[in-house]
Amino acid sequence: MTNKSAPASQKIEEMYDLIKEIEIAMLTTQRADGRLVSRPMSTQKPDSIADLWFVTDGDTHKLEEIQNDSQVNLSYYNNKSREWVSVSGRASLSRDRNEIRRLYQPDWKIWMGDEGGDRDGGPDDPRLVLILIDAESVMYMVSHKPKPVVLFEIVKALVTGDTPDIGEERKISGRELSTADKG
Repeated sequence: MTNKSAPASQKIEEMYDLIKEIEIAMLTTQRADGRLVSRPMSTQKPDSIADLWFVTDGDTHKLEEIQNDSQVNLSYYNNKSREWVSVSGRASLSRDRNEIRRLYQPDWKIWMGDEGGDRDGGPDDPRLVLILIDAESVMYMVSHKPKPVVLFEIVKALVTGDTPDIGEERKISGRELSTADKG
């Protein structure tokens, strides 16, 4: 794994491309007792509302955890390419009905269930809450090598004991992120 620098715009584009391909993040929060807990979350389409954002049921423990400590981590891993992304940042919550209606996707209904009345998983369901992530730093590994070359590097490493060169590890600082266009 090499560590090369690249222009901020290229790194940010690579990060979003990786996340788009992976789609599911493990969102890590801290419980009141100090223990960390992670759960899978479906990353929503890029929007100027936040660097990354998710939708959830307002009756979950993760909301209490975010309110107690807004520092979170998102981790993404692509098992096929061995590429990964780790995002550290601050989470905030939004119950803004206008934003929720604007961003609403029909597949959200799958995770809410129909409890009757306005609790039907639709855009006006009061349980819908947005989790907005303001990224503070990012680390990721991107590979521009074809899959057979990545596999060869892994097998070669098993034989030689050397570290496989399967991609480039990169960092994006908070300053670089703050200059990015979020939408």
